[in-house]
Amino acid sequence: MDWIRLTKSGKDLTGLKGRLFEITEEELKKHNKKDDCWICIRGLVYNVSPYMEYHPGGEDELMRAAGSDGTDLFDQVHRWVNYESMLKECLVGKMAVKLAAPQDYHEEKKVLNGMLPKSQVTDTLAKEGPVSPSYDWFQTDSIVTIIIYTKQKGMNLDSVIVDYQDVSFRAETIIKDYSYLIHMVNPMELIFSVRVANVGKVEIDLKKKEHTSWKHLGRALENHNSLTPRKDTGLYYRKCQLISKQDVTHDTKLFCLMLPPSSHLQVPIGQHVYLKLTIAGTEIVKPYTPVSHSLLSELMAPLLPNNKYIYFLIKIYPAGLFTPELDHLQIGDFVSVSSPEGNFKISQFQELEDLFLLAAGTGFTPMVKILNYALTNVPSLRKVKLMFFNKTEDDIIWRSQLENLAFKDKRYEVEFVLSAPTSEWSGKQGHISPALLSEFLKRSLDKSKVLICICGPTPFTEQGIRLLHDLSFSKDEIYSFTA
Repeated sequence: MDWIRLTKSGKDLTGLKGRLFEITEEELKKHNKKDDCWICIRGLVYNVSPYMEYHPGGEDELMRAAGSDGTDLFDQVHRWVNYESMLKECLVGKMAVKLAAPQDYHEEKKVLNGMLPKSQVTDTLAKEGPVSPSYDWFQTDSIVTIIIYTKQKGMNLDSVIVDYQDVSFRAETIIKDYSYLIHMVNPMELIFSVRVANVGKVEIDLKKKEHTSWKHLGRALENHNSLTPRKDTGLYYRKCQLISKQDVTHDTKLFCLMLPPSSHLQVPIGQHVYLKLTIAGTEIVKPYTPVSHSLLSELMAPLLPNNKYIYFLIKIYPAGLFTPELDHLQIGDFVSVSSPEGNFKISQFQELEDLFLLAAGTGFTPMVKILNYALTNVPSLRKVKLMFFNKTEDDIIWRSQLENLAFKDKRYEVEFVLSAPTSEWSGKQGHISPALLSEFLKRSLDKSKVLICICGPTPFTEQGIRLLHDLSFSKDEIYSFTA
């Protein structure tokens, strides 16, 4: 908050008295000291020296990009941060020439019309990338159908994200680690439905407002008909309405957000989205992993797609910047929600026999859908165990549901570990340790296929990964959730 106050103070944070310049690569390199530190992010140059003392990661982290293009570093560490809003008072100017890209960087290819040229596909995709997708469309008197040929098996509804906002129609199809985008202006009132066939064909039906013949789909916008590595795509938001919020523990609440009727979005298991609020004139963004509305309901019937509501378990920090504002929202207010991100793949469940989940606090959230999916959709599964670390009994999220689930499904076990229990607590206590893990992580068979998922505060996750390696679990058997 102190940084926001400083940016609102009127102080010249660039040192250039409000003038903007075109910066050459040679000039940028000169500004590489703590008291004179310029960093380029996506072609814009910022003087970050005034921000040094406010940066949560410390000065050293910023200095890694001093006098250079810090885009890749920024994306690795702080992709969710709205830097344009946070650093707008530090803007020095833009790059006069394009910086030399690192060897492992693939330049984003932009196409405004027509099919993606084959030569461009070859340049854009890595060898393991998908075959170039394409699209077509046809119409009846009342319906326009867009067909996207992904040429990939295993596509499903959570691979497709569709939005219609301010006469802009946007359909993003996730193909492996790439994003294929259809993006155009269409002033018609669109109501749509989405279908995905086993052969990788996506069909989007658009309902016509009037029964007239369309001569074209619309006017192409930036990046229309382009295939881009997901790591190079920007975050796209839509405004969702707060429908309900319920107390879960003394400091954690279950928020329910409703997608706009003109959006289709299903967050894949193990992936997160970003929530965005404007606080004191500055856009603040935080990552959260959606959950199911409860644990037990998912086991009463097969998992059904729900592209209408998104649920979040969120801990409210009274001294925090973001969560108090979120908690103050009234029913009916709006929150901006991004498209999903993350690299967890449900293919990791194939032929899985033992699933171990290690969670601390709200690090429990990615485990909710993983738990439901594994128990419902993985026939090879013999054992699922959750070790849930908290400070006190009052901090345990959905304790009764977790215990009831263990009663209903004998493959599943849960163990609670408290770091500050009362004298009445008879369960396990302490912090993550070799002793706790070695007893907990016992395979059902000597060579059973195992997956261990871990999520929690950074020190917990880092320590847990070290201990798992010490216990001879391989890198492929461990998946850590970080944001």
